Parts: sequence; C-alpha cells; structure tokens
Amino acid sequence: MATVFPPEFAALEPFADWAVPTEKARYAKRIASTMDELDTFYSAAFPLLANGTEYLQQVSMEGISDEDKHLLWLFCALVTVAFPVEAWRQPKVPDTGAAAIDAVVEPAV
Repeated sequence: MATVFPPEFAALEPFADWAVPTEKARYAKRIASTMDELDTFYSAAFPLLANGTEYLQQVSMEGISDEDKHLLWLFCALVTVAFPVEAWRQPKVPDTGAAAIDAVVEPAV
C-alpha cells in the first residue's frame, strides 16, 4: 500500500486529502467541509504539529521528497482550519458574506 506521508506520520494517512499544494485549494477544501470534518482533521493533526515542525526543519527544500512535501502541505492546511475550529466554530469567516482569498503568488517549494 502506497503511503502519502513519512512513516513517522502514518496516523495522518486518513487525512491525505488535506495535503493540497495551494492556499486557494486549502481554503476551498475548508469551506466545502463540515465542522465535524474540520474537528476530526484538527484533532488528529494538531497533536503531531510540534513533531512535524521538528521533522520538517531537518528537510532540505531542495530535492524535497513527495512524502515530505505532502506533510508540509498538510500542516499548511492545519493552519487554514485552526481559526474555524478554535474560534469561529464554522468553516467560513463570520459576518463576511462572500469573502474569498485569492493568493497572487504561492510560496516557493
């Protein structure tokens, strides 16, 4: 069975669909998700954030493996869902109507 993440982060495999490469795609996934889905993802990923940060700090961005890249993207998605889970308790920004995020330039990877 193919894995998406490094072996140390096998617990995140059920959330591989959160490992998307762009901010716009992560935001769209957040908006399309239910609070139960956001809570489940957050509850699984947040406890691994410190270890994931330490792990990724040792990875060179030059020649980064697909598994490491997917882990990085997943933790970027965690940032995208943190406020909805911790503060707003809804996927959308409260009281903003049809707000959207359009990243002009994506971070280099």
